[in-house]
Amino acid sequence: MRPPDRFDVLVIGSGASGLAAAVAAERAGANVALATKGSIQANNSSKAQGGIQAAFADDDSPELHAADVMRSSHETADPRLVEILTGDARSAIHWLEELGCAFTREDGGYRLARCGGASRRRLLQVGDRTGHAITKALRDAHEGGNALTFPDHALAALEPTASGWRASFEVKNGDPVAIDAGTVVLAAGGRCFAEAKRRQELSTNHPNATGEVTGIALDLGAEARDLDALQYHPNGGAWPVTMQGYSIPETTRAYGAVLLNANGEEFTDSLGLRDVVSQAIFDEVTAGRGVETEDGRPAVYLDTTRIPEADADISLPYMLRRYRGAGIDPLTEPLLTYPVLHYQNGGLVIDEHAETTLEGLYACGEIAGGTHGRNRMMGNSLLECVVFGRRAGRAASEKASV
Repeated sequence: MRPPDRFDVLVIGSGASGLAAAVAAERAGANVALATKGSIQANNSSKAQGGIQAAFADDDSPELHAADVMRSSHETADPRLVEILTGDARSAIHWLEELGCAFTREDGGYRLARCGGASRRRLLQVGDRTGHAITKALRDAHEGGNALTFPDHALAALEPTASGWRASFEVKNGDPVAIDAGTVVLAAGGRCFAEAKRRQELSTNHPNATGEVTGIALDLGAEARDLDALQYHPNGGAWPVTMQGYSIPETTRAYGAVLLNANGEEFTDSLGLRDVVSQAIFDEVTAGRGVETEDGRPAVYLDTTRIPEADADISLPYMLRRYRGAGIDPLTEPLLTYPVLHYQNGGLVIDEHAETTLEGLYACGEIAGGTHGRNRMMGNSLLECVVFGRRAGRAASEKASV
């Protein structure tokens, strides 16, 4: 192993939270390195389609947003983190716009949709490629700065040192590498891909979502919460085969699509909470009122034919292209859908600056717990990445300079 490099702040992960942390840390004056076990483009954030929440509507407020988050979590979220998430939301959106992310607008303002569990219309979108647009803007800002990027570096070990931390990496097609840093930001995501593989289920996640970085932090003594609370996306693609595991945007339901059983009956509030809607689908299939795909998988109908074509063209173009490419037009025939493993709600315990219970070790994004409790609303994961990624980067930079 070569002698370690030395940085003020080391970020592990290249999704939206890691990129936000790296950009924020560098702009705060830190010497930054970002390491990721694949390419810098390989992450879950880029796959996020639905949107990002922020209270911009005249009848909305951060307080109403926070109340919706708490209700959606079944009162299990950390109120302190929820207040930060919703209170920083508008600032996070403006920061992304400054970095070049252009959200869909109409009538002089943002085009806002109401998502499941929300009492107001507050979901901002970039068509149905919001995650892609956000991560691109953040990645461009990161790559346009002076931070160094270490792709194909899989974190193997992390240990405290007299001056901060030492991270050891297994390097694809290379010798192991060590990096020293004053502070470390963990932004390596969750474990849903690995868990889906273990359960022999489908997942919306990138294959890098295997969760070993959480294990490394736990072995060091970091506290965690709600690690058993894995979330299903209610609308995984069930047919055709090329769409299995695809997360049909929940905004389909925001624009009028409803869930139907084999008898063509609505059986749940299609804009209900994610866990409630997913369980309703499971229950309907168990009761024998589901349908079956051509390859024998369980499913129900998502009647997307009720979506106005104008809304679909503006807010669901990627979904339309995917399904039409597979021979199905969602505006003329319903889709077959079934819940699919999607998100790790729990994670490492953090404070308001995204610091874990270990000094100088920060966590943001899906690897952190508390912000969503045991059930997350759609549109809050990308928001969490930006809000707490920025906070982690700034705080890590400040602590590294002391």
